Amino acid sequence: MTKADKYLVEDIRNILENGYKDVDPRPKYEDGTPAHTISVNHVTRKYDLSRGEFPICTLRKQAWKTGIREIFTIYKNPTNKLSEMEEMGVTWWTPWDIGDGTIGQRYGATVKRYDMVHNLIDNIKKDPYGRRKIMSLWQETDLRETPGLAPCAFLTIWNVRGEYLDMCMVQRSGDMLTASGAGGINEIQYAALLLMISRATGYKAGVFTHFVANEQIYDRHIDNAHELLRRAENALSPDAESAPSPMLVLHKDPGCNIEDIKVEDFEMLNYEPQQPQLKFELGI
Repeated sequence: MTKADKYLVEDIRNILENGYKDVDPRPKYEDGTPAHTISVNHVTRKYDLSRGEFPICTLRKQAWKTGIREIFTIYKNPTNKLSEMEEMGVTWWTPWDIGDGTIGQRYGATVKRYDMVHNLIDNIKKDPYGRRKIMSLWQETDLRETPGLAPCAFLTIWNVRGEYLDMCMVQRSGDMLTASGAGGINEIQYAALLLMISRATGYKAGVFTHFVANEQIYDRHIDNAHELLRRAENALSPDAESAPSPMLVLHKDPGCNIEDIKVEDFEMLNYEPQQPQLKFELGI
């Protein structure tokens, strides 16, 4: 199992044993039923990409290319327009359309308004050991300007350490088994972003740390949570074969323009997730 798999098992057990149930939740399932969750607060996970600790789960298949396409819509070609997101292969934001074909002044629109990525890259190059390298999607002006889903993963902090660039990401809320959990789409996305910014600034990708203020398992996901625990037990059995850890590689030269990076420039090595895939009903 990967480091992410071990984190995931630990976090599932923690939520099932120590979590608390919410009251009067905002999200609902497609049939209108309130989407209750069991949560814990303050979950932290840490990976050193320079040591091959890429955060991807092997207990179920992760659509890592799809995740990278979505991070492109936020940071590489930032947009809030559903039509532009769909052109980039991101097709699942329709339920959050605020009525004008956008998701509101959120995510990519905020990054674009404040030119966050270019400002970050310039800051890293000009003042590598400065401690003000922050991109925050939580801008009160933007949140009040339009309706829309408040950003979940909203803050990244960047630090140069010798030849390495480290980054931590703060997430206010996370649906653990579909997106925010160990080795899930959110960690894959932001580890890929660390690779991108590192390559654009000429550094090596170092430590990626993920903090989730409130992480949940939805009530209709509990059976899948137990299935993931069963898969982990099988992977740890004496008869299970060990395999090299998966690693995401970015085939771009140091100092490249971030706009020139494509999904095809990424390659995932040694990734052999367990099958069959699991299905999760979303709370919207």
